[in-house]
Amino acid sequence: MTISQNPTLDTFEGLFNEAEFVYRHLGSNDAKQADLLSAIGYSDMATFINDTVPEPVRLHKELDLPVAMSEHAALAKLRTMADDITVNKSYIGQGYSPVRMPAVIQRNVLENPGWYTAYTPYQAEIAQGRLEALLNFQQVCIDLTGLELAG
Repeated sequence: MTISQNPTLDTFEGLFNEAEFVYRHLGSNDAKQADLLSAIGYSDMATFINDTVPEPVRLHKELDLPVAMSEHAALAKLRTMADDITVNKSYIGQGYSPVRMPAVIQRNVLENPGWYTAYTPYQAEIAQGRLEALLNFQQVCIDLTGLELAG
């Protein structure tokens, strides 16, 4: 939105318009809503909601919402809330331990594409074993997740 499209920014005081924050973050103005509604064949929002939102899920009372804040007040409140957050140290995995991994383990277990792809180089006994291991792994994933397939 440019200054020419927004008449509230024509003056210096318009820069501090608290309503601008609400419309910038929470939606469109009445003219834009009317354009959108007419594009889908409705004349007003109430008719649109009556046709699209089922009766059992509608809330038939007013929402108890706080009064809208200015952008400055909202940012100040968010900063206060962020300052109250306590960052706790995570002990999951107990951190990094410098361990020397044998190359044979790294290549044949960690870097082996047979563990994460169905492609195997052709060597009948090895290929069959890899495919069986992959099938067993996928079956365990299916059993643990309860899904119909795993890939």
